[in-house]
Amino acid sequence: MDCLRIQGGRPLKGEVPISGAKNAALPAMAACLLTEAPLQLNNVPDLADIRAFLLLLETLGVTYQKGPDVRQLTLSAASLRQVLAPYNLVRKMRASILVLGPLLARHGRAKVSLPGGCAIGVRPIDLHLKGLETLGASISLEDGYICAEAPKGLVGGTITFPIVTVTGTENLLMAATLAQGTTTLINAALEPEIANLAQCLNAMGAHITGLGTPTLTIECVPALKSASHTILPDRIEAGTYALAAIATRGTLTLRAPQLASLLPSALSVFTQIGAEITVEERSLTIAAPSTFSSCDITTEPFPGYPTDLQAQAMAVLSLAEGASLIRETIWENRFLHVAELVRMGAHISVQGLTAVVRGVPALQGAPVMATDLRASSSLVIAGLAARGETTINRLYHLDRGYEAVEEKLTACGACVERVPAS
Repeated sequence: MDCLRIQGGRPLKGEVPISGAKNAALPAMAACLLTEAPLQLNNVPDLADIRAFLLLLETLGVTYQKGPDVRQLTLSAASLRQVLAPYNLVRKMRASILVLGPLLARHGRAKVSLPGGCAIGVRPIDLHLKGLETLGASISLEDGYICAEAPKGLVGGTITFPIVTVTGTENLLMAATLAQGTTTLINAALEPEIANLAQCLNAMGAHITGLGTPTLTIECVPALKSASHTILPDRIEAGTYALAAIATRGTLTLRAPQLASLLPSALSVFTQIGAEITVEERSLTIAAPSTFSSCDITTEPFPGYPTDLQAQAMAVLSLAEGASLIRETIWENRFLHVAELVRMGAHISVQGLTAVVRGVPALQGAPVMATDLRASSSLVIAGLAARGETTINRLYHLDRGYEAVEEKLTACGACVERVPAS
């Protein structure tokens, strides 16, 4: 098992190419299960979660090929060997639940283990199951597995989500493409990854309207076809590097299209902290202030401030003048990184789902441990800004969601090294 060794105190300066979004690539990969025809995906990041999902698809019978461009992936589900998604694969990440809707829609049955993932809180899938039942599926839970059947196919219906669910919207969006009649999803998630998936499905021949709105309408089509689709840039990776630039008092240009539209609330927060932001058609430049201002943050579904950038912002606000208030409204256990930041000298107190962050003049490098994916990137930011050496253990969390992180940081002047854990 590896760890990351960081010598802090060096401003980041340069350019960072932003990879394709993991959270858009995974549902698009699951969409291949809806058709016998091949699906070509472009701008797919090379991440541990992508490789784990490919292994799950292979187990189901999907074949794949990498293109001349390593970020091009062609998937074929022409013949599936099973509709069972086993525990030993699904337990590794929650996104594995995304095979449920497509398998059920195309094959009339599916057996999927209850999913795993980061230990950041309870992630109920009841809205997925209730939605599929609305579409005519019979659902039962047996020995830790979801057993779903619709031998005569799914039938369109109206599904109103009582709360916003991203993966629930994605799962039911895919299932509804082959459901007889019309399906309407009300209070659907607005995250850009949802629209990206809908664009992929429409390229495959689906008929989905309402993209970018909370009401999605899906008209049944008899079958889906071959298509080519490009994964949108990773807004969370972009926001993480922007916060790293601020924390180290540096300047970074993030290379990818659409970034400003993908990060509306985050850019507002960065500006409140004091950063200067320059938006161009295919890039975003973040220039850090000499001193940081405190800022209150409440995480919310898109277009609100992303929960996936909460931990990284906390690392920056640990160095701000004054006190900041961070309210986490999405996951109940998403302050697990606080104890590790405190080890580095941060002054943070937590009461329930609210954290008070009182800025300190400097952080001090220390051995720390990543508790989940986004916590790991917050510790990277803290280590880059801190005095001395920081060693981050449990690096596998970081590898799940950040591509070539050492290479990207080193190219911008950071002193970062992956070494075997002692």
